Amino acid sequence: MTQALVDGTVIRGHGVASGHASDSPYPAGTIAMQQPYFAALGLDLTGLYLATINLDIQPAQWRLLQADYTFRALRWTDLHPPEDFSFIHCQLLWQAQRYAGYIYYPHPATKIQHFQSPRMLELVLPWIATISYGARARLIYRAEQIQIEPAALL
Repeated sequence: MTQALVDGTVIRGHGVASGHASDSPYPAGTIAMQQPYFAALGLDLTGLYLATINLDIQPAQWRLLQADYTFRALRWTDLHPPEDFSFIHCQLLWQAQRYAGYIYYPHPATKIQHFQSPRMLELVLPWIATISYGARARLIYRAEQIQIEPAALL
């Protein structure tokens, strides 16, 4: 497998994954609600913070090639139809430390709310107390799993 790198900026998300959005119908956060379903299907998120870090890689865009885990038609709430999710192993390099986790990818075709730009990656990682919005960080991933290209090439 070929290790690849992309730099990005940490940006504010919708606040739904973490449960911080004031208008969210999921006060515990979507990932905390989804986590038991993922665990039952073989993905253990123990040790990871059940929210996302949003990494903006613009002007580049990304596209899924091969996930480590894909869960189809997962009904984790009665508030909308089932969704498809994929997870891709990754590491975030921040202040000379590596944090291992996953790219969290709710498939857009089944996700009816909270559109995410293909220029942004949602990451589920351990808690990183020192990271903040506007921080520049580097994502380490396997080139066989996601494609990152300038927007004009995708």
